[in-house]
Amino acid sequence: MSRRYTPLAWVLLALLGLGAAQDCGSIVSRGKWGALASKCSQRLRQPVRYVVVSHTAGSVCNTPASCQRQAQNVQHYHVRERGWCDVGYNFLIGEDGLVYEGRGWNTLGAHSGPTWNPIAIGISFMGNYMHRVPPASALRAAQSLLACGAARGYLTPNYEVKGHRDVQQTLSPGDELYKIIQQWPHYRRV
Repeated sequence: MSRRYTPLAWVLLALLGLGAAQDCGSIVSRGKWGALASKCSQRLRQPVRYVVVSHTAGSVCNTPASCQRQAQNVQHYHVRERGWCDVGYNFLIGEDGLVYEGRGWNTLGAHSGPTWNPIAIGISFMGNYMHRVPPASALRAAQSLLACGAARGYLTPNYEVKGHRDVQQTLSPGDELYKIIQQWPHYRRV
């Protein structure tokens, strides 16, 4: 069951410092990055316990304009080449330090296979992180997004972060990013 607060509860929680006012950072809406309309209809049951971190293994983007184009490219590949209802990830992370809304918190993703998609949020760093690390701004954006998700009841307080390679046969999220997420406090091996 998703946790939703009345306006008075939001104010009380914010005054008590209990996370309701958690800054979600800069999330670029689908409209702002020029997403095609989603044809997805399956909802994600909340709160979600797992977060799967991947990389797109494609081009790096490090400005808002280049990241918007890259988000469009990823969506185009997923929709037009793979036949999916939308971009597969719930969120994409750019090297510009921004989060790009994919399917969002409420819609079932297509990022980690039939076992994990219904129970996980998928976030993907745009770029290839086999031999290089994402910039600190991108890592902060991802961690801020997860803290926001937990504070707002989209993720369980004890959510677990997994690397894409922990749940599927893949090199994603790349060797260097995988080393980093293994140090995150919510990381748990399967």
